[in-house]
Amino acid sequence: MSQTSQPPAAQGKQMLSEQVYVRLRDAIMRGDHAPGAALKPQDLAKEQGVSLAVVREALVRAVGDGLADRLPNRGFAVPAFSDRRWQEIAEARRTVEPVLLRMSVERGDVGWEARVRAAHHRLSRTPVYLPEEGEYYSGAWSEAHRVFHRTLLEGCDNPVLMDTFDRMWTASELARRWSAHRNPGRDGVAEHRRLEQAALAGDADTAVEVLVQHLTQTAAGLTDRAAGEE
Repeated sequence: MSQTSQPPAAQGKQMLSEQVYVRLRDAIMRGDHAPGAALKPQDLAKEQGVSLAVVREALVRAVGDGLADRLPNRGFAVPAFSDRRWQEIAEARRTVEPVLLRMSVERGDVGWEARVRAAHHRLSRTPVYLPEEGEYYSGAWSEAHRVFHRTLLEGCDNPVLMDTFDRMWTASELARRWSAHRNPGRDGVAEHRRLEQAALAGDADTAVEVLVQHLTQTAAGLTDRAAGEE
């Protein structure tokens, strides 16, 4: 056995923690745990039939991914609608992503254009909601949505900037689902179609304008919901 190999017991614990994390993440994304609700390690351990240590490891990872908060002397909880971080993330996205989109439109080649078209086609053909996955976006649609937005920006050909986008996207995923649930009448299909059309037409100004409006509506949906909860 190499020095870097883990003992079987440690490997088993790591795999179990990964499974618990995935189930916890999916439950939060589905809305099984309400915004602001406590995530009690004892209850989760009993529910999933695992040790407290495994659950705590999964919860710490959820905190790192922005899916949970660690509260002083109060354990863990799902972030609240009113958490200032959501507006801070929205502000960061409205600052960074339009710059990347403009760079993509100016630098993107035929290969990039083909990838954008394919990503939009996949997004438009993927069901947004599935009854068995709860009241928020389906997992398949969420992934197609991420790929479309990422493909639009990756024409910038700057891996450092794309890493920044990836971090912001992960941090905002939960708020994005909440915002959509708040505003079910929003025509996201039309917004994404306009984004694709402007980008592929080489119209950077229009593409940036549409993207800013798109991001602003997402942030506004969450702000309205937070106000309604007060």
